[in-house]
Order: sequence, then C-alpha cells, then structure tokens
Amino acid sequence: MDTDLSPSFWLASLGPVTRRDPLPGDTTADVAIVGGGCTGLWTAYYLAVAAPHLRIVVLEAEYCGYGASGRNGGWCSGLFPVPYERLARRYGADRADAMTQALADAVDEVGRVAAAEGIDCDYAKGGTVSLARTPAQLRRAEASPDFIDADKAAAICGATHVLGGTYSPHCAALHPAKLVRGLARAVERRGVTIHEATRVRRIERGRVGTEHGTVRAPTVVRALEGYTAALPGHRRTLAPVYSLMVATAPLDAATWERIGLARRETFTDERHLIVYGQRTADDRLAFGGRGAPYHFGSRVRAGYDRDPAVFAALRRTITEMFGIDAPIEHAWGGPLGIPRDWMPSAGLHEGVAWSGGYVGDGVAASNLGGRTLADLITGDLTVRTTLPWVGHRSRPWEPEPLRWLGINAALRATAVRDAWERR
Repeated sequence: MDTDLSPSFWLASLGPVTRRDPLPGDTTADVAIVGGGCTGLWTAYYLAVAAPHLRIVVLEAEYCGYGASGRNGGWCSGLFPVPYERLARRYGADRADAMTQALADAVDEVGRVAAAEGIDCDYAKGGTVSLARTPAQLRRAEASPDFIDADKAAAICGATHVLGGTYSPHCAALHPAKLVRGLARAVERRGVTIHEATRVRRIERGRVGTEHGTVRAPTVVRALEGYTAALPGHRRTLAPVYSLMVATAPLDAATWERIGLARRETFTDERHLIVYGQRTADDRLAFGGRGAPYHFGSRVRAGYDRDPAVFAALRRTITEMFGIDAPIEHAWGGPLGIPRDWMPSAGLHEGVAWSGGYVGDGVAASNLGGRTLADLITGDLTVRTTLPWVGHRSRPWEPEPLRWLGINAALRATAVRDAWERR
C-alpha cells in the first residue's frame, strides 16, 4: 500500500505547516485554553464574540488541528454516543429532547460560522445513512424511527447487500483540517493569542504550567480530548482509543454513479465495530473504523497512528461494500477520548472548565461544547447551560492492567460478534 506518512490526508492536502510562535515566557490572561483543536478554538471564538475585552490565550503542543480535529472522518453530525432512551430515563424526556435538538442545531451552526468567517471547509449537509446489510443489522434498523427500506437506502448509497437502513438529515460532510485551520485564523482576527509548539505539563486552578513558562489566569479550559491522559491526575479520566482511516485516489464518475452519495451523505452500516465514510469534495472515498488496540497505561504515541492490519481490513471492507479495488493513497489514525460511561461532558468548577469525551462524534459536539463553556465562563445562563451533559462527571476508568484487559477484550468481542452476524 503506497501511502503518505503525514498525520492525515486532510492535513497533507493543506501543504506544509508553519507553526505559530511558542509561549515566550511567563504571562497572564483572563482565560487560558489548553488545546488548539476544535473544542479549544470554538471556546475561544464564542468567548471573543461575547466578551471581546477578555485576554484569551490558546496553548497547543504541536499546531492547531494536529490531533483529532485534523484527522477525523469529517462527519459534522448530531449523533450522541449515549442512546436517547438512557438520557430520557436519567434526565427526563424534556432534557433528552433538548440535548438532541442542541446537537442537531450545532450541525447548522458550524456551517453558519464557516460561511460567516469565510472558512471554505467543503461543508455539505447531505445527512447520514446507516445501512443494514445482514438480517441482524436489519432488525436493529427496523427498531429505529428513522428506518428506511432497501430501495431508499440503496438509492442513497449503492453498497452491496443493502436490506434497509436508517437516515438522519442532521449531518454534514466537511474537510476537518480546513475547518480547524480556518477557525484558528478567525479567533486570531478577534484578538485571541495562539501559542503553538507549547506543551502543557500541568493544569491547576489559576495557572497552566508549560515547558516555556507559566500562564496565570482565573479561568483555565482543558480541551485535550484523546490527549487528556497525559496530564497529571487525568490518567483515568478518558481512555485514548485509536480510530484509523484510509483515503482512495479520486474515483471516476462511473464509479460514483454506482456508489451514489450524490449529496455527499456520510455513511456507515449497522455493525457493532464502528465504520464510517464520506465522499470528499475531490471525489475520494475517505473511510475509517475502530479496531486498533488500546495501549497499556493510556499511552499515546505517534507510532500508534498506523496499524497495517487495520488499514488492510479497511481496504477489504471498501472492496466488500462497494465491489471496487480502489488504490489507497493515504492512511492515518489518531486517538479519541472515551469516558467510562460513554457520556460526553462540559462544565466549569472552581475556575477549571472542560469539554470532551465525545467518543468520536466531536465535530459538532465540540461546537456545542465551546458555546456552552463560553456561557459558563461569562456567567450567561442559557438553555445550553442546563443540558444533561453540563457538569456531568464520569467515574474513572479502572486502573491497569484491568483497563487494558477490559477495553481490548471488548474490542475483540465486538469484532467476533460482527463476524458471527455476517455468517
């Protein structure tokens, strides 16, 4: 497989990176944001809009978008990892409905801000289809209020063995690296200072310790998602689990006529071990999935971004789903953050704010998280500050080796279950 070695196809397509200056030394701010991905930048953006007098500093270890924000599948979706029924049982139907609506609205809000700020991120709101391709998958799809029959599902996405599926309009395909890079420029235009190549060593109330100096600020925002475990005291807060992707060479018009996705709908199927894909603006098939192992001690290393066995499995899945043997030009991966109960959260407590644990559905959720944190920091009580995820605290993951054994056993069992269903 002849593939590039860049952090992602999305980042590679934007050319070489010129890092912003690192933190020059000790400084002060009103708000210090740790993490230059979507969560940190959306928080900075809405804070700068609501309170332009605030001194806001963003600290990023590499460069804006280096992590999941520049490597994800490009799904800007209203999906939430906790099922609606569980939210309704715990918080009531009204608050569950509010959470669902807020995420759906976030999909449109991302598109609105991108247009307003001149961020050309290939945004296309075509919705998302989840195909049912085995009898077991069909039974799951039929239980959903969004069920569509085989003809409708196949008309959206011409995969093999389509028996039905579900469709939601609340999803847009986009180029994630274009979004996060454009957002970084937008916050700088509004007076926010971004320091890249500045690794944070410790977060405490009122201060952030970095390799280049200390930032003192009455409010500190933790926006590190899959990299959270590297912070002292947060080893068990979020488990960094890897998701990997491949991108084909551009496909010809005849192939796309057969595959469909004419409105650039994102797609998946009803298997348990998640896969996800989109038709890019330049007519590639970008396709990803879970299955890479969790690494002992919640370690995150650049070498873990690439797993030849997972890349080969993704290529086989593309061939099996679409009957094509398209050349793979790019392969990459990266960590996402998973809380112990799979419940994302946002909040502010004793001067430290956070948003994350999106379980891979963070493009729209990070926008909602950024707006929510801006409300909490400025003291503006809104509908967002009463949503079920605000102030939620997931219990910590188990200590090692139980964490390593449990997560990898679950990944293995999920793959076995899918294989059994296919047979």
